[in-house]
Amino acid sequence: MSRTARSYSRAGLVLAIVFAADQLSKRLVVATVDPGDSNAVFPGIEIQHVTNKGVAFGAFSGKPIVLVIVAAALVGLVVWFVLHADRQLVWLPTGLLLGGALGNIVDRLRDGAVTDFIKLPLWPAFNLADVAITVGVLALVLVVEQGDAPDDAA
Repeated sequence: MSRTARSYSRAGLVLAIVFAADQLSKRLVVATVDPGDSNAVFPGIEIQHVTNKGVAFGAFSGKPIVLVIVAAALVGLVVWFVLHADRQLVWLPTGLLLGGALGNIVDRLRDGAVTDFIKLPLWPAFNLADVAITVGVLALVLVVEQGDAPDDAA
């Protein structure tokens, strides 16, 4: 299997794992925690069922522009990935970003809002897709900064 094919396969696997974990965790919260309620998990960490019609921190709440912005960013990411699929570890941020974005898009299309549930002190609630997107952005910065070194990993 070529490096590019391995990169596509790995990105697809990460995407599928992130998407499945995100959707499963959200369905579990929806089924077990009433909207607005919260349950303490550890000191300072709660499971709190909230919905978000905007993007980060509720920005652009309820505006159709949200899907347009997300779609444009995803198209840009996919094009960049296709052009750089042989870069070392490029599959990881791509899979994280696509899996997280698709998890939140499915919520928007199905429910009209994203289900958020992880609540930390002094921080708005978020979900596993948001975690994957955040880690994916950081990993993408590292991949871009490393340059055009090909992926030699088998």
